[in-house]
Amino acid sequence: MTIDHRRLSATQSATLVDLLDRVLDKGLVVAGDVSISLANVELLTIRVRLLVCSIDKAEQIGLNWWRNEQRLVGEDGELKRLRARVAELEQQLKRSGEKGR
Repeated sequence: MTIDHRRLSATQSATLVDLLDRVLDKGLVVAGDVSISLANVELLTIRVRLLVCSIDKAEQIGLNWWRNEQRLVGEDGELKRLRARVAELEQQLKRSGEKGR
């Protein structure tokens, strides 16, 4: 008896794509607490909250901190340098395309 691996992997990838689509569309929350105690005395508590969803879904539920995060929206030196480099590369592509005609 042989197993058709192509059919199996296609089913698995479709399922994975469906799962990822559903998670990004609906959102997924993972929450947990880790406590470290010694002789019934709590020394450290770490609370972990993780939200995985699309940007559209995050905005629907009121999460949009990235819009006001200066490092993400501000024109810092690195971003300006990258924009200039992209513009330079686009010009080079345009020139090489014109030479090929």
